[in-house]
Amino acid sequence: MSRLAQTDGLTDVQQEILATVRDFVDKEILPVATELEHRDEYPAQIVEGLKELGVFGLMIPEEYGGLGESLLTYALCVEEIARGWMSVSGIINTHFIVAYMLKQHGTEEQKEYFLPKMALGEIRGAFSMSEPGLGSDVSAITTKGVQDGDDYLLTGQKMWLTNGGTSTVVAVLCRTDEGAEAEGAGAAPHRSMTTFLVEKEPGFGEVRPGLTIPGKIEKMGYKGVDTTELILDGLRIPADRVLGGTTGRGFYQMMDGVEVGRVNVAARGCGVARRAFELGVAYAQQRHTFGKPIAQHQAIQFKLAEMATKVEAAHAMMVNAARKKDSGRRNDLEAGMAKYLASEYCKEVVEDAFRIHGGYGFSKEYEIERLYREAPMLLIGEGTAEIQKMIIGRRLLEEYRIQG
Repeated sequence: MSRLAQTDGLTDVQQEILATVRDFVDKEILPVATELEHRDEYPAQIVEGLKELGVFGLMIPEEYGGLGESLLTYALCVEEIARGWMSVSGIINTHFIVAYMLKQHGTEEQKEYFLPKMALGEIRGAFSMSEPGLGSDVSAITTKGVQDGDDYLLTGQKMWLTNGGTSTVVAVLCRTDEGAEAEGAGAAPHRSMTTFLVEKEPGFGEVRPGLTIPGKIEKMGYKGVDTTELILDGLRIPADRVLGGTTGRGFYQMMDGVEVGRVNVAARGCGVARRAFELGVAYAQQRHTFGKPIAQHQAIQFKLAEMATKVEAAHAMMVNAARKKDSGRRNDLEAGMAKYLASEYCKEVVEDAFRIHGGYGFSKEYEIERLYREAPMLLIGEGTAEIQKMIIGRRLLEEYRIQG
């Protein structure tokens, strides 16, 4: 077991779960990850294995067939999975966010219908907030949900939908009018947003009348997992598929989901950084220059020291953010800090491991080449570094506001 990124205070159950996931990563993910990634092949066999382990139901309550575990347990499992291949953790993350949103905000009927199947991985979740012209400005959403009798008609275009092809339920954020009516003209834009639970068949093309999932978006990294657009053209959705049963609450529901998603992205950054350190410290002891292993050169030792310190610091902040959320306390500050630090440090640790590998790091035969292309996605997912800094800055001003 690695000396780095250890977590104190875990229960026997948590340690057993982590040991099982770690063993699965070592035996079933690491040996095939680079080959599958280079082919941009969906890891179907790996996903089936994770279903059998119960990973898709980790945080779903036991009453709905899940394991009822904490955010901390989930985040530590994600860290292990990302250490094997970050794309696999992405497949789980969007599913986890939708399950979390259902658990926190769904009606009882919605929970009873979706959560047991989601715990087994029979229903697979994705969530859709971004749009082609949206960027970080969620208030600029243009996708509309218009009431038509007992149904809603959804029209618009969504972007960067992880698991767009393989998912069977998508939480889609749309603009509706009902949420702002009570407040009259000038109501804040986020009060006019609603989350719809859109069920569909897996695959590409027109997956149900009014809903099209075009082919996969080609990416520099984060391969294997399907990232798509989502095109809505008068898609008819019954009113009982409004998350929570009430319109106008979608923004808050999505932000709650993204907040726990930021802990997940921090965990992914920790896992990728730890794998990059493992590769770097191993290669430094095998590669010889000037008559000795490069690990004995002080310049390389300095790099290894900096890398290990960053791995430890990011892990500690991620664990703190997860524990804060599990305690029931507000954790947007901690989650923002953890996501920001872990993603930035991940990029730096991966680059240092790449430098240690020298010219071989540029070869597709070496795993570090894959990590070098994967790390940049973490700088963007669940909010850019600039968005995290805005969140952190505003929360600090709340905490340290001068009185009088």
